[in-house]
Amino acid sequence: MTLTLYLHPLASFCHKVLIALYENGTAFDSEFVDFGNPESAAALLDKWPVGKIPILHDRAVGRTIPETSIIIEYLQAHYPGPVRLLPDDPEAQMQVRLWDRFYDLYISVPMQKVVTDRIRPADAHDPHGVVEARAMLDQAYKMIDAHMQEKRWATGDDFTMADCAALPGLFFASIVHPFTGEQQALSSYLERLLQRPSVKRVLSEAQPYFSMFPYREAMPARYLEAM
Repeated sequence: MTLTLYLHPLASFCHKVLIALYENGTAFDSEFVDFGNPESAAALLDKWPVGKIPILHDRAVGRTIPETSIIIEYLQAHYPGPVRLLPDDPEAQMQVRLWDRFYDLYISVPMQKVVTDRIRPADAHDPHGVVEARAMLDQAYKMIDAHMQEKRWATGDDFTMADCAALPGLFFASIVHPFTGEQQALSSYLERLLQRPSVKRVLSEAQPYFSMFPYREAMPARYLEAM
């Protein structure tokens, strides 16, 4: 197989790229990255010394592609499928990139701050940083709820890269920092995402690892059932 995705099944940013791959039925191999295993970690660092996942390796051209949005754009350019996750129209394209960045930076990043702080050593917690992260999530939730009042997907009628970014961030963020009861447009959007076949597949593959999630006790029971 030409493409190999280096990933961990529980990592939210890996979910973003997996959704894109499954949307288009793109063939690829997966390489499980275990940072506790020196050989596994070294295989990743050899290709991307920053040490962040996911990365995509294209053996056909001997090229490594890092960063989720760049990976998805690379796939569309070089391994296109029936679902165009980045539209051709420049204005529509800009909106997709904007909301893709929004979900990564203002949902996924603060969510990860809350999660990782829970597993830090007792003398290394960052309560102020967690308060800031939760405040960012509150603000982002309000903006998404307003934005989604009359939209089906993140930027309109079509499922795009922005929706690939939205699902993993919102899925985990809604567990560690639940939506308010008034944020119905936001809640309905997450429910639509959860019904997407590509999303169901990603979360089904992640389920065996949910026991490793630091907020496992806060997960709704339905997330632990077969998807």
